[in-house]
Amino acid sequence: MKILVTAGPTREPIDPVRYLSNRSSGKMGYALAGAAAHEGHQILLISGPTSLDIPAGVDFLPVETGLEMFEAVQRHIGRMDAAIFAAAVADYRPAHPATGKIKKSSAPLSLDLVPNPDILGSCRSVFGFTGTLVGFAAETSDVLDHARGKLIAKGCDLLVANDVSRPGIGFESDRNEVHLVFPDRIETLPEDDKTSLALEIIHQVEKLHAH
Repeated sequence: MKILVTAGPTREPIDPVRYLSNRSSGKMGYALAGAAAHEGHQILLISGPTSLDIPAGVDFLPVETGLEMFEAVQRHIGRMDAAIFAAAVADYRPAHPATGKIKKSSAPLSLDLVPNPDILGSCRSVFGFTGTLVGFAAETSDVLDHARGKLIAKGCDLLVANDVSRPGIGFESDRNEVHLVFPDRIETLPEDDKTSLALEIIHQVEKLHAH
């Protein structure tokens, strides 16, 4: 299969030296890309800024902002059999990034934020993608309810959900526990290292694509 994987956070500039971002390390997305390549698939990894080594055998496309990731996905998804969206794209970006460094003062500073485009939600309706679509949901409450709603709203074949409020797993950790939410069922993968979980998720993607 040809598989697109997104990974990592995005950085939304406030000024030339500051940005809005999140705690995503990119480890899950990179593990997925590596596992898929190991299984013999052709991988395009589109990644926001991370400190991780690029997995062997994958094509790599670095991006910085949510808009750049949107444009990269739009450009490449048409030739893919499957797409896995593990990146933690910032929901909002500053409307008017300053061209010079904002100087510190004693006055309050307000930022006008505007929504970033919904990359996963655009796959079916905007990009016309008809392949196997996998999304991720990092939640802090009502994990399964939110995941099922997202699965339906985005037209996914599989939604991988995890509770990022739990210490020791999820963001910035080498371990995770995830729920695989399908249209007709939910399977829970017990806590394990992200490499092992990634391989199991890739096997599920292979099964979905085969059907």
